[in-house]
Amino acid sequence: MGLKRYWDLLTIIALSIILDILIFYAPDSLARKALGLVFVLFFPGYVFITALFPNRPELDNLERLALSFGLSIAIVPLIGLGLNYTPWGIRLIPILVSLTAFNIVFSLIAIHRRAGAFEPWIPWITLEQVKRELEWDESSKLDRALTVILIIAIITSIGTLGYVVTHPKQGEAFTEFYILGPEGIADNYPTELRVGQNGTVIIGIVNHEHRNVTYHVQIWRVNLTWDNTTNTTIIHGMYPMPGWFNVTLPSVPVNIEGNWTPQFETNYTFSIEEPGKWQVWFLLFKDDEPELPPAPSDGNYAETPAKDLILEAINGTVQSLKLNVEVKP
Repeated sequence: MGLKRYWDLLTIIALSIILDILIFYAPDSLARKALGLVFVLFFPGYVFITALFPNRPELDNLERLALSFGLSIAIVPLIGLGLNYTPWGIRLIPILVSLTAFNIVFSLIAIHRRAGAFEPWIPWITLEQVKRELEWDESSKLDRALTVILIIAIITSIGTLGYVVTHPKQGEAFTEFYILGPEGIADNYPTELRVGQNGTVIIGIVNHEHRNVTYHVQIWRVNLTWDNTTNTTIIHGMYPMPGWFNVTLPSVPVNIEGNWTPQFETNYTFSIEEPGKWQVWFLLFKDDEPELPPAPSDGNYAETPAKDLILEAINGTVQSLKLNVEVKP
């Protein structure tokens, strides 16, 4: 019979390697999703049970099929548990390499065992064999009906599982908004300046909203205090600073395996012409920027509805960042 004697095991080896290639070169393809499903839920148990029981009389076809699914569900978590205690951890590449190696190694063991078996089990199913396995002709109508219902339930479960795996729920939608010091690190912020002296920060945005988003960034110079008697924030001065901007960014996936990389960063240089203790607020708005009331004659928005933007930022309902700056004469 030659290689036909091992067609199932050689097919599993080939498909495991093909899946590895698809994951790197066509990660969003339907073939990758379909192969990934059987790669995890069927291949490990099948090669393991075939290596353990190479002879036909040891197990019938239905038992082999059921054990292939059952053992796969047991083997894959155990491999993941083992990886958790290694330097590589539970990540895509270590899991892929481990499962591929498992499938190939046990396929080769099964080939060796089948070659020496006295009555080797070689999968080749016909309708007559299925009827014989199910004892269809000897079964009552009730047993036949229950068997059909069971088969439908199994097929439905596999189909449902396949749909869930191939159509995963989208992760949480969020936006990264940050400021860095002039050296590009979260340190050495310009928190002490003199009147008219320039300070520079780096404003960064990363879009994980699963859609294109136009971001609007407002920068305000604010002087405020906290009233302990009324437990309220009192805004004394609120002045727009130059350099407001907007940018449209596509969504990028969250990369939990590689190094973090920025998506959008821009240098922002500012100066403050009045001494005192100020807060520089960076407000981020998605899609639509709120309308501002007419500018007061002195430029101070503290007594206008615009102060609600700062109050909402303090309460966390507006995505924002704050830099405390002490300006000396």
